Amino acid sequence: MFLQNEEGAEHGHVSGRSSAGCGKGTVRIDEGRSTMPDLRGRVAVVFGAGSSGAALSNGRAAALAYAAAGAAVVAVDRDAEQAALTARLVGEQGGRALDVRADVTVEDDVVAALDAAAALGSVSILHNNVGVATPSGLADLSRSAWDAALAVNVSGVFLTCKHAVPRMVAAGGGAVVNVSSVAAIRHPGYDYPGYMAAKAAVDQLTVSVALTYAAQGIRANAVLPGLIDTPLVGDQLADEAAARARRSPTGRCGTPWDVANAAVFLASDDAAYVNGVCLPVDGGLTARC
Repeated sequence: MFLQNEEGAEHGHVSGRSSAGCGKGTVRIDEGRSTMPDLRGRVAVVFGAGSSGAALSNGRAAALAYAAAGAAVVAVDRDAEQAALTARLVGEQGGRALDVRADVTVEDDVVAALDAAAALGSVSILHNNVGVATPSGLADLSRSAWDAALAVNVSGVFLTCKHAVPRMVAAGGGAVVNVSSVAAIRHPGYDYPGYMAAKAAVDQLTVSVALTYAAQGIRANAVLPGLIDTPLVGDQLADEAAARARRSPTGRCGTPWDVANAAVFLASDDAAYVNGVCLPVDGGLTARC
């Protein structure tokens, strides 16, 4: 799981927190530190919490990581069996969860999922993980495939934010974590014009939500995964695993846990002053090119 460096104090690191406003007051070396983000008492709704079979996806890892940090989890997926499996796995590790079948491109489904989440309490974390990437060159990309890329990757995020954020405001605040992609800010080396355009839109939608609702207790941030080993990537690029690993400055691909741990941090009070950030989780890939 995501662990803060507990040896920071021994190396002279301070939290930077002050009890008397910006730059004033005594700063305690251990103030605000914990071993891991604490999400007890929170309800996290994870859209796209399923996976391909029993494999670990970014969405399933996020659901499990939120639960490990203490949050109750609503596992939402258009595949009811996958949503149920994720909820069961949360339960097996001692967490509270319920599963909901919903398609993020269907507004009534989104509303119904959020209504169902109320069984666990007020929604305080919205996590959007649904996405689809269809390899195709621009000239060969059909209009229907283009429309589908936008509907799933960005319109779904719009719908969940549209209906979840006002509920979070009414409940006193919360955090939105949208899973974008480094393809939003760099060419990934594969032809995904619809996916790239949609993920770029997700980034700016995230910023819009962050700035519009900051004064009402809402933070919104995006995680931009780089070369991550997920079931979706495995299905599409199985023959390129070694080459993908070599492209990373680290010499390896990341795992869904890397993405999930970043999301948990952004959703937690440890990131209370982090808002409107599009955070690459890519081993330094986008810093190099």
